[in-house]
Amino acid sequence: MTLIEFFGAIAKLSGLLFVVASMLAMGLSLTMAQIVQPLKNIRLVVLALLANFVLVPLLAYGITLIIPLEQSLKVGLILLSTAAGAPFLPKLVQGAKGNVAFGVGLMVLLMVVTIVYMPLVLPLLLPGVQVNPWDIAKSLIVLMLIPLALGLLFKAHSPDSAAHWQPVIAKISSLAILILLVVGLGLNISNIIDLIGTGGIVALLLFIVGSFAIGFLLSGREPATRSVMALGAAQRNVSAAIVVAAQNFSGTNTLSFVLVAAILLLLILLPAARRLGANKDAAPLATAGTASY
Repeated sequence: MTLIEFFGAIAKLSGLLFVVASMLAMGLSLTMAQIVQPLKNIRLVVLALLANFVLVPLLAYGITLIIPLEQSLKVGLILLSTAAGAPFLPKLVQGAKGNVAFGVGLMVLLMVVTIVYMPLVLPLLLPGVQVNPWDIAKSLIVLMLIPLALGLLFKAHSPDSAAHWQPVIAKISSLAILILLVVGLGLNISNIIDLIGTGGIVALLLFIVGSFAIGFLLSGREPATRSVMALGAAQRNVSAAIVVAAQNFSGTNTLSFVLVAAILLLLILLPAARRLGANKDAAPLATAGTASY
């Protein structure tokens, strides 16, 4: 095993550990009623679907018209735009001090829609592409839905034990994403350098910022909901995009482009989420300061 293969295995293992641990931790901290309740807001659900499956793909298409990207990079951007429901979303929402229950509910909703949406839409956008829904669904079910369900069941039957173990598993999740970010950045630094001068980095930055803005503008006035919608639109389901890229575009730069996007998403959205959370902490202080005069 070479050093690159070793660190590649570390990145893959830390990614799997992060997804499973974060879903389990969310399940241990919430109830099914808490997750379902925000999704009863039909207006909010419709806006979330509009943002993720209409406006974000349109944004990606518009970027490909403005920036002259090589074909494999265009394909990668389109794949990302059609894949929503990322496992990182609840963690981002936590950092932003948003409505975590809504974040988990929205993640599950977007993930389920993605499984149906990608096989229907991608052949229209990218002629010749074949997408097997089960290939996308099985990893998401095993790595996300099952750990979430186990956490919910454990909390329902043993709330005290769930309260004890949830912080431990949450710390494991945080450590895993830190390792993934550092190792992933190191492994993909050459791919990032290769994209310089191609317009790929600029396209990704525009896509991430534009998607965030779309979710933010459609979210309404509630701060806890606004952060969830914005982060939900910006953080794409890289796992689903990787499955399609590996099956249909091996031998091109599409997969490398998607992997670089995964790193950029974390580098941009993790600090953005923390900034949103810091703003929420500062708001009550500002209010209190104003009231004292």
